[in-house]
Amino acid sequence: MITHFKIGQIVNTQGLKGEVRVYPLTDDINRFDELKYFYLGKELDKYEVERVRYKGNMVIMKIKGIDIIESAEKLKNKYIYVSREETRELEEGEFFIADMIGMEVFTVDNNYVGVLSEVLQYAANDVYVIKNDEDKEFLIPATMKFVPSIDINERKMIVNPIKGMID
Repeated sequence: MITHFKIGQIVNTQGLKGEVRVYPLTDDINRFDELKYFYLGKELDKYEVERVRYKGNMVIMKIKGIDIIESAEKLKNKYIYVSREETRELEEGEFFIADMIGMEVFTVDNNYVGVLSEVLQYAANDVYVIKNDEDKEFLIPATMKFVPSIDINERKMIVNPIKGMID
């Protein structure tokens, strides 16, 4: 089970005093308001958040100890991670995408479709990318109409496709 989740990427610096621009990789940009510390890069070095503000769809973050633009530039393109324990409580019917990837997908008639390989996130709703054994991909909108059941414990998703969706 994944222990750390990627929630953003430092894409640039902001000003001269060490602030960074973060592109959020989460469906709730305001989750950065509660962020006290985070981990950076593959080594998961721990950093403390000094303050956060927003500019359009970007998060402007001041990291404690990063006080000049030269220090901030060294963090560009790194990913921001939080531990599973620090994530918000999920509501019923909500799942972490990382926990869903790899689950088996069947139709309501119990026919095997494939494995969930990716979740595309759009403003309207997510789209599940299902790969079959021949590496063919099917796109299923993440709505109750097309996905009536997800069992995270059994790692099984049931889909109710319309004609042509998985043919």
